[in-house]
Amino acid sequence: MPDTILVLDHGSQYTQLIARRVRELNVYCEIHPFTKAAQFAGDPNIKGVILSGSPFSVHDEGAPDTDISGFQGRVPVLAVCYGAQLLAKRAGAPVIRSTVREYGRAHLDNIHVADPLFTGIHPGTQVWMSHGDSITATAGAWR
Repeated sequence: MPDTILVLDHGSQYTQLIARRVRELNVYCEIHPFTKAAQFAGDPNIKGVILSGSPFSVHDEGAPDTDISGFQGRVPVLAVCYGAQLLAKRAGAPVIRSTVREYGRAHLDNIHVADPLFTGIHPGTQVWMSHGDSITATAGAWR
């Protein structure tokens, strides 16, 4: 297997789009169910992991619970939507149910522009969202 970005799918309607964007950057990418995370944890070809979104809330009984301990500290992990909420909740950050489910176009208004992850992304950038939960603060261990 070549150097690989692993997308762990929690059932998001955007998982295929995430993988396509990675591949458009000429980076090899595979999508696997979140339940297969441990199977890839020791693979030296995995160079990064993306945790997808999900139609679930982190508060739902039976919501996906991905064990990424085999990747943390070894490769970069990018958590999108549900994936970010899952990691935040595990780290002790408050994740609250929104009073209204958000769905549709939005504009970014709070970007840490000095972070290399956000190079080329500016306040006001249009994004697509579909959320029922919000991370309202950071947890010291998560940062």
